[in-house]
Amino acid sequence: MSTTAKMIRSIEPDENEAPARREHTRVAQAGWIEVIAGSMFSGKSEELIRRLRRAKIARQKVQVFKPEIDARFSNDHIVSHSEIRHESVNVRTAEDIRANVEPDTEVVGIDEGQFFDNDLIQIVNELAGRGVRVIVAGLDQDYTGKPWEPMPQLLAVAEYITKTHAICMRCGQPANYTQRTFESEERVAVGGAGMYEARCRSCFVPHADAPSE
Repeated sequence: MSTTAKMIRSIEPDENEAPARREHTRVAQAGWIEVIAGSMFSGKSEELIRRLRRAKIARQKVQVFKPEIDARFSNDHIVSHSEIRHESVNVRTAEDIRANVEPDTEVVGIDEGQFFDNDLIQIVNELAGRGVRVIVAGLDQDYTGKPWEPMPQLLAVAEYITKTHAICMRCGQPANYTQRTFESEERVAVGGAGMYEARCRSCFVPHADAPSE
């Protein structure tokens, strides 16, 4: 095995290792942060669930959290728009995540990261420093097209970033924006299809509560 291969092996444990071996590797190294960001209807939660399921198949201990405000589909599961689901715990603040992560947890999943306060940045960094793999999914822009904290800061500190895209509901091009289709000036207005549309740059109407016809 080459020196480079040995270095990669030392920082990226094999998911198929025996539990005892994997635990030894985890203690000897830092964890990392993965961020899945994009517009609504772009498959963020689905990708998060896919990674969490793979970790569980590898017999890693997984804990999943979502904000209490998001009860669109379930109170105890994260659910994608395609109705794929994974059990989770509702929490009110980022501090509640820190308080509920158990010492032997190896993977922490967080959905709808944009709904948490900025303490989430410090907390996921702390978890990664303890050897935990942290996966955060969320909207990186609000309905006006502005960056939505704390997602931009998490993108800056993450080791791995995945940018997901939807299909524009007006023209069929790749969509990177979330268009609000009802009147409201509240930044946080939880909803789904019928309240929001995925839009491309050309079809997105910035700083508007409702799209022009």
